[in-house]
Amino acid sequence: MTTGLIPGEQPPEQRPTDELMPQQRREPGGPGDLHVDNRSRSSVITARAAASFEPVGRSVAVARSFVRDTLQGWGFADIVDDAVVLTSELVTNAVVHAGTHAEVLCLRTEDGVRVEVSDRYPEREVPIQSVATPMGNPDREGGRGLQLCAALATRWGVDYTPTHKNVWFQLNLPERPVGTRTAGPALPVGLLPLADGRVRVAVLQVDRKGAISAWNEDAEEVFGYPSAEVIGRPLTELAAWPHTPGTGTGVAEALQLSRWEGSYGIRGADGRVIQVYASHLRVRDTGGEPSTVCLLVRDHERAVLQSPTRVPVGDQPQTSDGQSTDPFEVFIGSPAPDDLDGLLQRTVERARDMLDGDSAFLLLATDDETELEVRASTGLPSARQRFARVPVEAGPGRYGSARMPAVHDDLNAVPGAVPLLSGTGMRSVVTVPLKVEGRLTGSLGVAAESPGRYSNEEALRLQFAADRIALAVESARLGELERLRRGSLSFLVEASDLLAGTLDRDQTLALMAQMTVPTLATWCAVYTIADQASEPYLSYVLHEDEELIDGIKSLLSKISPPDPVPTPGARVWTAPAEVAHQAALRTSMRSLGLSGGPTRQVASGIGPTLATAGAVGGETVVLPLVARNRVIGMLTLGKPTDEHFRQEILELAEDLSRRAALALDNARLYSERTAISQALQRSLLPPGTPHIDGVEVEVIYRAAGEGNEVGGDFYDVFPIGEGAYGFAIGDVCGTGPNAAAVTGLARHALRLLAREGLSGPAVLERLNSAILDEGDRSRFLTLLYGELRPQEDGSAEMKVVCAGHPLPLRLRQDGTVAAAAEPQPLLGVIEDLELYEQHVTLDPGDVLLCVTDGVTERREGTRMLGDDGLADVLTTCTGLTAGAVAARIMRAVERFASDAPSDDMAILAMRVPGIHQEA
Repeated sequence: MTTGLIPGEQPPEQRPTDELMPQQRREPGGPGDLHVDNRSRSSVITARAAASFEPVGRSVAVARSFVRDTLQGWGFADIVDDAVVLTSELVTNAVVHAGTHAEVLCLRTEDGVRVEVSDRYPEREVPIQSVATPMGNPDREGGRGLQLCAALATRWGVDYTPTHKNVWFQLNLPERPVGTRTAGPALPVGLLPLADGRVRVAVLQVDRKGAISAWNEDAEEVFGYPSAEVIGRPLTELAAWPHTPGTGTGVAEALQLSRWEGSYGIRGADGRVIQVYASHLRVRDTGGEPSTVCLLVRDHERAVLQSPTRVPVGDQPQTSDGQSTDPFEVFIGSPAPDDLDGLLQRTVERARDMLDGDSAFLLLATDDETELEVRASTGLPSARQRFARVPVEAGPGRYGSARMPAVHDDLNAVPGAVPLLSGTGMRSVVTVPLKVEGRLTGSLGVAAESPGRYSNEEALRLQFAADRIALAVESARLGELERLRRGSLSFLVEASDLLAGTLDRDQTLALMAQMTVPTLATWCAVYTIADQASEPYLSYVLHEDEELIDGIKSLLSKISPPDPVPTPGARVWTAPAEVAHQAALRTSMRSLGLSGGPTRQVASGIGPTLATAGAVGGETVVLPLVARNRVIGMLTLGKPTDEHFRQEILELAEDLSRRAALALDNARLYSERTAISQALQRSLLPPGTPHIDGVEVEVIYRAAGEGNEVGGDFYDVFPIGEGAYGFAIGDVCGTGPNAAAVTGLARHALRLLAREGLSGPAVLERLNSAILDEGDRSRFLTLLYGELRPQEDGSAEMKVVCAGHPLPLRLRQDGTVAAAAEPQPLLGVIEDLELYEQHVTLDPGDVLLCVTDGVTERREGTRMLGDDGLADVLTTCTGLTAGAVAARIMRAVERFASDAPSDDMAILAMRVPGIHQEA
């Protein structure tokens, strides 16, 4: 490993390779007057935190937040700002300028903190040289990272490897004089906290698995358990954490934090829950094994452990030369966050510190200024409150409006005055509006757990800060809104294309859910309504975790569906979250044996129940699916535990629901019409081919056009009387539904007239009159009609009339092929027809082939199969069954041309097998 040195200094003498050579900061006398400190890193590391960031612009803001949160958690508030500034510059160099991933490592020592920023661009930024070189102009756009390290850090340096460059800096805690650092006011004896006897501090230690490893005498006295009884037991067995089972953060998660303070309960040996105030500190021993030390006192004695109050920040700090700094920079700090979320989070943290509060929150107003949406908070359950909405006018008077500053001395005296703080333990609060050009854009508030903490003076200080940041917040909000709208437009365009690409109902339902999860919501359910008299039906459920889909579907099936209200917009549906929480609570109670019955049988179902409760425990909204002035369903979107939807997402979901409703209704109409069409077409086809003793019959039918089952060609084989059968094959002019209508008329008329005992010519003459009676809807028709009578000697007698149809072909056993009838006038053209029938005898082994012109007129370019081509194919079918003959003809027709057939085709093959073949 090579260590980079500050320019202008000689390299130090050789040292062992396992020692680092940090840089020592001192007051420089010139550009090269920086001293090299050859001392190795000797401080003991007491905690560490690491994170990796992708090479994108937003990673800089995330890295700043990571370092700020880490150092504040370690109690290093004095050096947070310098560490954040240096980290921001170094991470910017890595992810923006070098374009690589950046790894940030924070190491806590006894004297301060060491931060290391590594990237994957190992070029020397600090060359080793003996000539003093200037660091460059500090006002230039880039390259300030190392200059800031030299200016702010106690020690710093650059380490190189073939694949990484590591820039590190050390910030030592400032020297603190002995004496009072922070202290509360002197109080009369009567106002001091009341303690029962001497104050007992229960000290217990918890190992990495959450089991109690140490339990002092005060813990025995406070909770009633001897140490031998609790050592080795999980702390979670004793802790009464204040939340619904399975739907929030528990004590196990709190034990994993580097530091935590707060209130909860411990179940004593007598079964009662003792309210305690606790401070958790995570440490590790010399062997690297982590554990957590917990200090607990009774809740009313919390002053023993509670963190000291923060020192208020002045309104108008000045620089060393006496010049006043920019109020915005003073309040927000430098550099200011370049993203809205970072700016809002920094704002609430600074507001809380400025007024020495326990929590702070910032809400942004909607465009119509009727509601406020929670966008940032600190000291509050942010996961539960983020994107929650409250009305601007919460009640009559100035204290119920977010448009005016307000100070509440005790929220217990006016419950619901600040809905956001309900159930949080906050007692006093000061809120001020954010305004730009007289228009309300947001609200900033600071709250404390004790009553009477704030006065008009604090309200004026907070209002001054709000006025300084309002314009920056509104500008950042408008920028974010513009980005969201551009993204929403792209999303809706893509959604419209996908929805327009299908007319299948089930696929449309799946697309609706897949487009919303996880882009707009964590889970989605689609209800459909068949008609106005039908109840909503749960048609589709989707969750981003497939393992939770069945649980959500089962939960929703037990809940009455939401009312199909046609009012546009999203409305909150509380039933899923309420039922889920109740089910989780009942399951937890049964698992503890509190409701009777065997515990083991219920315990196996706890996991899915709690997981389902967590999945649907947040906000659930319902959007109506309205198409053609009718509610055809509801789109239900949900969030996991205690989460809310932001207003922009709901507006985007509303736009999507309108497009999805029209696509779903189109799919429904298409499915209905397709089903009707298919039912009508099937009614035009023969019910089946009858079995004829002594004659093999095979039919192949192909209708042209996608989705058509019946076209202009038709066939039929049906019994007429004892031992007699009628057969027909015809072709109506044209294809599609119009031709199919004439097909139905012809087929049903043939059956009716033939069974009346009329001869073949009489049947066709009456059919011709019926077609002409259709008027403008009539179409001319070619038809081959015949009557078949099997004979005892194995032959078959036929009477055939060929009215303008391709002539039937007869295949003899010797392979010769000849026409079996003569052409006569087609039907539907002239009124007076003179038709006659011809007699044909099929000997054993003979085949009679009847086809429509879709077979003979099959084309490939200028070539056409024709009557001669069909006869040539038929000569190769000697000895084949009727089914084999029909199949070979169809195969030859399909192979004759590469294009799909453009005309209907029907093939009717009849063969007399002979006596010896039947046996």
